[in-house]
Amino acid sequence: MLMRTDPFRELDRLAQQMMGPGTWSKPSAMPMDAYREGDEYVVAFDLPGVTADAIDVDVERNMLTVKAERRSAVKADDVQMELSERPLGVFSRQIVLADTLDTEHIQADYDAGVLTLRIPIAERAKPRKISIGVGTGRKEISG
Repeated sequence: MLMRTDPFRELDRLAQQMMGPGTWSKPSAMPMDAYREGDEYVVAFDLPGVTADAIDVDVERNMLTVKAERRSAVKADDVQMELSERPLGVFSRQIVLADTLDTEHIQADYDAGVLTLRIPIAERAKPRKISIGVGTGRKEISG
């Protein structure tokens, strides 16, 4: 059997082991993508192995906070772990949202280990055309 090793992957794994799992007071970061799609911003978080009920999404003013906890799948006491590379513990990410986003209408969807948040752009922030009125001439104000 041919085994390939990636030295950087091994360093990442070792660093994660040294830091230990994330806790509620010191959570680990979670990878994410953010992009604009039409009239909404989309933010996608990678949370493989996390159940939907272990995810918490909060918005306070313009601060979006996503927290999730991945627990061990091994439940029995008589199990001897041979290899454990999948990170466990608490993961968290905070994002400052622009004032131009409508935080009242955020939609969240969780599928295949990816949490996707869709945040609409507020109506007041969308571009709009301003009509220009043509005056009929000068008007004097008399006292």
